[in-house]
Amino acid sequence: MRHVDFSPLYRSTVGFDRLFTMLDSLAQPDQAQTYPPYNIERTGENTYRITMAVAGFDEKELSIETHAHVLQVKGEKSAEPTEASEYLYRGIAKRAFERRFQLADHVEVQAASLKNGLLHIDLLRNIPEAMKPRRISIAAEPVETPKAIEAHIN
Repeated sequence: MRHVDFSPLYRSTVGFDRLFTMLDSLAQPDQAQTYPPYNIERTGENTYRITMAVAGFDEKELSIETHAHVLQVKGEKSAEPTEASEYLYRGIAKRAFERRFQLADHVEVQAASLKNGLLHIDLLRNIPEAMKPRRISIAAEPVETPKAIEAHIN
């Protein structure tokens, strides 16, 4: 199954357009990227970390941008001077890459660091107070004695 028709769901849902687009794009085999490898881990209740293996890249050769719920990580090697040595085997990839991650609502990038060839991107889900569930207290009506209607006879 290459394509799923979500049009019947559009009739009964509102605001899930982005979800259906994401599901549809996941089914596309052409977009299967394997470089660079990465991990996504949950480090707390509202914190996440993306770790990418970017061996051979310097901080100046990497860029991280967020725009409209998309985190984009790019790596582009600067031109190296030609060396006199000849490679017998070249297994360290030095090709440019671009990796995109769909971010949920209210997820923002907190920090990024590069250590030992691993790029760590820390994310935080920061839900505004107005969006958080809140408990509504139920006030009990005080029990009152029924009022008697007085009649005045003249």
